[in-house]
Amino acid sequence: MKMSSERKKELQAQYKQMRPDMGILAVINKSEQRYLLEAVPNLKAKLNSITFQLKNGSHINRQLQKDWDTLGENGFEMVILEQLDYDEDESKTDYREELELLKMICTDKLKEQGVEFY
Repeated sequence: MKMSSERKKELQAQYKQMRPDMGILAVINKSEQRYLLEAVPNLKAKLNSITFQLKNGSHINRQLQKDWDTLGENGFEMVILEQLDYDEDESKTDYREELELLKMICTDKLKEQGVEFY
């Protein structure tokens, strides 16, 4: 079954209107209370990506990967620490600066609590 060009354009327009949740994702080593923080524009996609990489032994952070291999998936928790809301101005599409600032704020708060980082 072939999709009409009108329907295709409609679906593309809907896709462009989608706004994935963005914010700060933490991968937490539960036994050592060591965190990896990620500032991401698509939380769900990054969560899936990190999980896939760790399960397949291909995560870029070698120490995190080593700990994952030792402790297993149950030794870790993945949580969303903060979510960033979209601006009212719908023309704004780049939130990298805001995400990095939010990550710095989260990092500072966790450092005050004595948390270690990957």
